[in-house]
Amino acid sequence: MAEDNFGQEQQRPQEAWERSLLERLAYESLNEQRKARRWGIFFKLFFALYLLFALILILPSELDDAPLSGQYTALVDLNGIIAPGSPASADYVITGLRAAFESKAKGVILRTNSPGGSPVQSSYINDEIVRLRAKHPNKPFYAVIGDVCASGCYYAVASADKIFASQASLVGSIGVLMDGFGFVEAMKKLGIERRLLTAGKNKGILDPFSPLTPQHKRHAQKMLDDIHQQFIDTVREGRGDSLKETRETFSGLFWTGDRALALGLVDELGSASHVAREVIGAEQIVDFTYRESFFDRFAGRLGSSIAHTLGTNYLGLTPGVK
Repeated sequence: MAEDNFGQEQQRPQEAWERSLLERLAYESLNEQRKARRWGIFFKLFFALYLLFALILILPSELDDAPLSGQYTALVDLNGIIAPGSPASADYVITGLRAAFESKAKGVILRTNSPGGSPVQSSYINDEIVRLRAKHPNKPFYAVIGDVCASGCYYAVASADKIFASQASLVGSIGVLMDGFGFVEAMKKLGIERRLLTAGKNKGILDPFSPLTPQHKRHAQKMLDDIHQQFIDTVREGRGDSLKETRETFSGLFWTGDRALALGLVDELGSASHVAREVIGAEQIVDFTYRESFFDRFAGRLGSSIAHTLGTNYLGLTPGVK
């Protein structure tokens, strides 16, 4: 009897261990099933979102490619500072202009609202306008000024068939500038010593913490004068006999649309809708402005992020250190 009890007591720990092992295996199996189910749901959602995103990208392009019925006016916007990478960059504006000229539009309008910007970018736009006008001589091209078209903006549109503005538009500023600050005297008062090492005696030209030498000033002024003359030549060629030059025309001053009309900087007063309806004769306006898509922005940011990660982690580069 005592031996039977001893045998039963010996079997109980073994049975408890087996039961515990079976429970643990069952729990792990359920866990794996749950994980597999979650991953399955995740991938289904991922592919559903992927297909939705692809449709969003495809459908607008299909709509844009749909044939336009009737007569219409093509519109391209030039908004903001003209600079590389901006919505008013030469790449974006030229892309829109090429699409507009190559379309079946009865005429093309470049609607501007910009204080200017890079003379190089502005020159690119102007050159392309001249090329497109020569390539499509039967398609009129008009610039319409909104709130402001000054400096590089006017450089860009000077070769239009005609320039329109509002009475209160700001027009002109035909000039070039290079600005900055000098901290030499402030550094002296604070007891700060400037340590600038260069290879090439003029490499530190226009350094804000070093005195501006007469030689460097002359060099910078000559460069500004050269660019200004390019600007002047472009305006004279584009405006032709319409321009009524005075001593202030190329001084960098700007004027209202009314005054710009008297000076020959604009041809008439009117809005984009007025030009489309009354001048071109096609009231329907179709926007050909190039705008970066969400996918392009996302891809650009992703590419920058990958490059930053590779540079930091794999090439040993440290952010913020030049």
